[in-house]
Parts: sequence; C-alpha cells; structure tokens
Amino acid sequence: MSLQAKLDQVLRRHEELAARLADPAIAGSGDYVRLSREFAGLDELAQAVRRQREVARELAEARVMAGDPAADAEMRALAEEECRSLEAECQALDRSVRVMLLPRDEADDRSAILEIRAGTGGEEAALFAADLFRMYQRYAQEAGWRVSLLQATESDLGGFREVVAEIEGAGVYGRLKFESGVHRVQRVPETEAQGRIHTSAATVAILPEAEEVDIAIDPADLKIDVFRASGAGGQHVNTTDSAVRITHLPTGIVVVQQDERSQHKNRAKALKILRARLFEQARDAAAEARAAERRGLVGSGDRSERIRTYNFPQNRVTDHRIGLTLYKLDKVVAGEALGELIEALVTEDQAARLAALDETGA
Repeated sequence: MSLQAKLDQVLRRHEELAARLADPAIAGSGDYVRLSREFAGLDELAQAVRRQREVARELAEARVMAGDPAADAEMRALAEEECRSLEAECQALDRSVRVMLLPRDEADDRSAILEIRAGTGGEEAALFAADLFRMYQRYAQEAGWRVSLLQATESDLGGFREVVAEIEGAGVYGRLKFESGVHRVQRVPETEAQGRIHTSAATVAILPEAEEVDIAIDPADLKIDVFRASGAGGQHVNTTDSAVRITHLPTGIVVVQQDERSQHKNRAKALKILRARLFEQARDAAAEARAAERRGLVGSGDRSERIRTYNFPQNRVTDHRIGLTLYKLDKVVAGEALGELIEALVTEDQAARLAALDETGA
C-alpha cells in the first residue's frame, strides 16, 4: 500500500469513528470506550494529514501566482516568499506525518528500571558508576520524573559497585532506552598520585517496567531465601532476616534486595526488578528482527556494546553509534546537556526507520 493510500485510510477511519462516537446510542457502552481510545490514537495524525494537504493546496496556488507573467512584480515577490514559507511547513509536516506512521514500541510510554554496574577499573569504575547515576537522576528530575532507589552496593570510596533505581513518569523508557550499553570514562582518578589518565567503564541497562499482567510469575518457579543484611545501611541491617534473594529457576536470574528494613518491602522490590528483567528478556526474544535492525541504527542495547566515552581532560563526550561529539562533558554529567545526546539518538533512530520504510515501498 502506498503512503497516500495509507493516509487516505487513516482519514476515512478517523471520520468514521467521529460519526460513531457522535451517535447517542453508543454513549455509555463498552464500545464507546474502545472507539474513543482508537479515535484519540488517530486524532493527531489525522489533523496533521489534513493540514499537510491544505498546505500542499496553498503551495500549488502560490506557485501559480509566483510564475504568472501577468502579475505585477510586487505580487510575484509576495507569492515567492509565501512559497518558501509553505515549502518549509510542508517538509516539516511530511516528516511529522511519516514519523507518526512508524510502528510504535508499546513500552516507550512506560516507566523504567535503571541498572548501573561498575566494570573494569576497580574503585574508579565504581566512582564513575555513581557519576552516571547522579547524571540520570538530575536528568530525570529536570524531566519531572520520580527516581526511587531500589538497590545499591557502595564501594569503599563512596562509589557504586551496583545501583538499581526505578524512574517513574510518562515516556521514560522511550527517552532512555538507547542508554543501555558500556559507558567508558577517561580521567585522572583521585587515587592516582602520578597524574596519569586511566580508562575504566560501567555498564548501564534500561529496562521497561513490567506489570503483573505483562509477566505472570509462577510461584513454583521461584526459590526465595531470606538472610540478615550486611554492609552499609545502618545498625538495623544485622538484627533481622530482612534481606531477600529471589532466584527464578527457569532462567537462573537472581535478584538480591536488602536496602529496606522490612522483608516484605525487600521482597516487593526484588520482584519488581525480576519482572522487569523477565519482560525485557521476553521482548528481546520476540523481537529479534527489530533488535537486528537497531544494531545497524543506534546500537542493540546489548550491555556488552561500548556506546559512549567520557573524556574529562578534554571535557569531551562521544557517542560512538552516531559519531556525535560534544565538548560540554561537564554539562552532560550534570544532566543539563544529556538531552542533546538523547534527542540525537532518537532522531537518528527515526531517520533510519523512515529510510527502511521507504525501501519497503510504503
């Protein structure tokens, strides 16, 4: 089906839904809710298509006026100026409509689980993991999202060997999903007496948050151990068996949670993390074709893939997937300029998928 045929179909369905929803007989029925959702999902696209076609008509008329030898010079000049304005609007609408036609990842609108683990580099890697966590925390706060710490294992110098958090808000996963992978840092560690630059790394994983309806976990598939918590967290940690270790037997996934005083709260947090990991695993298995396509676009999200380098001496951050370098590392790690990288990744992904759409003849 051609693009214009698809758009014609969208407009016909939008008009049909509007007419059905205006029928008093359908108000209050189960169909009304279902049709209202479908109408809301098509409304923005339908309005954009109508405006696009209106602008195309206006542009055609302006071009006729601009090329009319009988018109005076002033009128032709005005028409030419209008042509330039309408052409720009037409191009913007065309891209907007095509982006709205792209298949959406249902998980994009969800909240997300952020996992950061120190990689090679010892204490310096743990300190870098803490820097990354603060970067995402500040970015999330600026976006109006809520960050809740689920699990953290601190290093001796105050870094994180591992940190897991929930980021709640509309569209969190869609904005952050391309952050998954290996982040590398180049800088002089605080512990380096010679002033030499060291390279270390941390691994980031962004998982869409899963609900119970998404992943049904059979209690028989879980091995749950409780024990006394240890490490940082206060004197209470060693007084009761509050820590929880959940092992998902079919997959071997293990989640340990000990940050809360309550065994019940630790169990709930551990299940939230487990559900997110199982959901992502299921999505990856069911969408291997999409994952293979993404590998050629902005990366697979594979946690073993090096995606970005943070060079502190040069105040430089480079995203290797799209070849983008910004000389404002200080603002990126402060969360202020991280949005520039994220926006570039989202735009690149859209452009590549639009190109793929063209190749299929859609």
